[in-house]
Amino acid sequence: MSDFNKAVIEEFRAHEGRAGGPFENARLLLLTTTGARSGRPHTVPLAFLPDDRGRLLVIASAAGSPRHPAWYHNLRADPRVTVEIGAFTFEAETEILSGWERDETFARIVAAIPKWAEYQRKTDRVIPVVALTLGEAEPSDRRRGDELVAVHDMFRRELALVRHEISGSGPRLGAQLRINCLMVCRGLSRHHVTEDAELFPVLDEEHPELGPVVRRLRAEHEAVERLLGELRTALDADDLGRDGLREKVDHLTEVVEAHFGREEEQLVPVLNGRSR
Repeated sequence: MSDFNKAVIEEFRAHEGRAGGPFENARLLLLTTTGARSGRPHTVPLAFLPDDRGRLLVIASAAGSPRHPAWYHNLRADPRVTVEIGAFTFEAETEILSGWERDETFARIVAAIPKWAEYQRKTDRVIPVVALTLGEAEPSDRRRGDELVAVHDMFRRELALVRHEISGSGPRLGAQLRINCLMVCRGLSRHHVTEDAELFPVLDEEHPELGPVVRRLRAEHEAVERLLGELRTALDADDLGRDGLREKVDHLTEVVEAHFGREEEQLVPVLNGRSR
């Protein structure tokens, strides 16, 4: 492992998925493969982007090297990998994209992040694109309330990245930026549905004194879902420019941040007091 990768991995794990330098405004994950020759775990930090099927896309660029990176050779030999994102760890399935799907996906990514085109120009090999499909998150030793904060922090980070991408985009929205927005919408909706169906009923039963708090949080979920629906509709209709998208995402972020803050203030002490 290079000293650079080692430092990024240590920073990532120390700060629950955040790293500075070239990764300050990038989506970053740690990918652990099994060495094709050594049989030992091999971990690398990689930038990634979501796709419209809920997968994570990583690119075997090796900065334009004439050879594929070691992690790519490893997953070709053994496609079972481990992925760390934020404070969470997942087992994942891998798929090496080919044909029109690879070309279309790479073109969409290049339109959003031109450096990938520079890497392709530097090499004669066709740079592979790999899709990661995550399984369930592995159990952690965090308390339930701390787990909730970790989930919220992932959404905070994603909303901040989307806002950064909007600021750097052209007047019209690129396909990848639309996907990034839609994926954060999907994730927030799924998170709130899970809370409504699983967390809040337990609180209703075990902490009836929190009834008014839970009712308010449910109502806030409905308000957030309306905003998400409006954003999805506008993105699907392709009638938002950069300024319109910025306004909607800024408002959504303000509402979500306020909701997360109230939820954490009211629920984290209670959840951390419960046994796992």
